[in-house]
Amino acid sequence: MNRRTFLKSLSAATIATATNSLPAYGSVPKMKVTRIRAYLPPNPSALLYQSDLVVTIETDAGITGIGEGGSKDLLGPAAGRLIGRDPQYIERLWQDMNRSLFYPAGRERTDAIGALDMALWDIKGKVQKLPVHELLGGMVRNYCECYYTGGTIPGVTGATPIKERARAVIEAGYRGYRVGAVDLPANTTFNTRERVDHLRAQCEAVREGVGPDGDWLIDFHQRFELPDAIRGCNEIESLRPFFVEDPVRADAFLQDLPILRSKVNVPIAAGEEWGNKWDFNTLIEHHDIDYVRATLPNVGGITEMLKIAALCETHFVGITPHFTGPIATAALVNTLGTFSGPVLMEYNAQGRDLPYLPACVDFKNGKLYPNERPGLGVELDYKHLTQIAEFTEPNNARAQTYFRPDGSITNW
Repeated sequence: MNRRTFLKSLSAATIATATNSLPAYGSVPKMKVTRIRAYLPPNPSALLYQSDLVVTIETDAGITGIGEGGSKDLLGPAAGRLIGRDPQYIERLWQDMNRSLFYPAGRERTDAIGALDMALWDIKGKVQKLPVHELLGGMVRNYCECYYTGGTIPGVTGATPIKERARAVIEAGYRGYRVGAVDLPANTTFNTRERVDHLRAQCEAVREGVGPDGDWLIDFHQRFELPDAIRGCNEIESLRPFFVEDPVRADAFLQDLPILRSKVNVPIAAGEEWGNKWDFNTLIEHHDIDYVRATLPNVGGITEMLKIAALCETHFVGITPHFTGPIATAALVNTLGTFSGPVLMEYNAQGRDLPYLPACVDFKNGKLYPNERPGLGVELDYKHLTQIAEFTEPNNARAQTYFRPDGSITNW
């Protein structure tokens, strides 16, 4: 390469950085995002953090990515940052969506970014004609084990005693049965001290149901203050729960979980209503929890889940993601199927009819299986969906970042 050719190539690279784009290499085709849409499924979830809003990212190459989560208002600002951009530079786009709009994304906007991120990974898999789990290095497990929290188990009704219900779940092939800690009807009085007194009897019935070698889990659902959480964990220690979930309030995780850890001897899982990688980092690093309840799209999508998984692997912490929607569940199988540590998936959709998803998760006998369909392996039947939003214009209003000398994004 002579001096003139070198200077021309250097100039081209400088222009690419200045225009916030990167050159395409090898056989990866260049493409641009042209439109992003959001659809309501039949009987949509009423809860934002369990949003099953369907999100699609369309490109000028005719490839459409599918994601799930967020809301119409929360998707808009981040979606506008993708219009006209090449969807294959996922990390760069994630950083831009998260950092360019002056205020860092809170939990609600992170959830929306996660929905878009899932769709970007779906596009990348479809471009490469590979499932996302192959892009991430390949599956390390034959399937993802599940524990039961809902859905239809043959022979189980609302009136089925807890012992028989636990036995039926294990017989249906699930790894474990989950029970809520001494539940009462919602919006009624819950006296935590009195309820803890009934906890052991409930858990003894569950242990008997799953058998001496079966697994069971209990969700404290943040309903106990720290002293009662300590007492409750110690009451059931000898019954060997797989883990106790969210034993204290999420607001106090960083303060109370280390205290709890020092006073109880049961495995602890936490985080279904909580945080991102910066939140989880301290709890993982200090081994104050045994299982992270991080899930998609809530933590910011596949891009961020991979980083949380790396933190967990470093400190030998497992991942037991909270359920959200069915497309996110398919994304979790693709993502956590490649994580070398312990994984246990929460599943509540056995027997549910999802006509808008002719292809989604592959569930059988209490287990979620990978498949070889490109991307996330999800297909849509649009006639069952109701479009509620469309984004076709770039969002440059107050959008601003700086770039390091090498072109990577930093804060304005």
